[in-house]
Amino acid sequence: MTTFQAKDYRTAEHEIADLFLNRWSPRSYADKPVADDVLNRIFEAARWAPSSGNNQPWRFIVAKTKADLEKFHPILMEGNLVWAKNAPVLAILVSDNTKGSNEFDAGTAWGFLSLQAAKEGLITHPMSGIYKDVAKEVLNIPENFDVQLAIAIGYKGEKELLSPELQQRETPSGRRPLEEILFEGSFK
Repeated sequence: MTTFQAKDYRTAEHEIADLFLNRWSPRSYADKPVADDVLNRIFEAARWAPSSGNNQPWRFIVAKTKADLEKFHPILMEGNLVWAKNAPVLAILVSDNTKGSNEFDAGTAWGFLSLQAAKEGLITHPMSGIYKDVAKEVLNIPENFDVQLAIAIGYKGEKELLSPELQQRETPSGRRPLEEILFEGSFK
């Protein structure tokens, strides 16, 4: 049996590390726990993300026990809950809104987390389809912290366990051509 490689579905315009092409956000999760040492490594990578003024405004709230995972479920909108409830780990990313570029910096931490997770053989899927007000209440998030997104973390499962609609979306997506995102001198 060959291991699934997202890079087999993607083509970079310039040479980059396979890690970038293999990182993707599937929705099928295996019924397999993630060891604490593995989780600690992915959050350690997030800890080392750069931030404006070295403010490090991000925080992660993690659920990995059955009770904590169930507490997170009302935070997820139905379109995400239908598949994310199968992930062995869920996390909520929040950031201190008293720090200048908190959203940008939190996004960088998410990026570092997702790349380390891919290196560890895990899949991650960020979700903005969440009830932020519910997250603040259920998880006791202080007023000066904004809820950014939820993240499903685990090992890739079989897409056949998903609904037919979700199975169709279970293929790595491409990206806009570089010419559409990189401009010289001014916005074009």
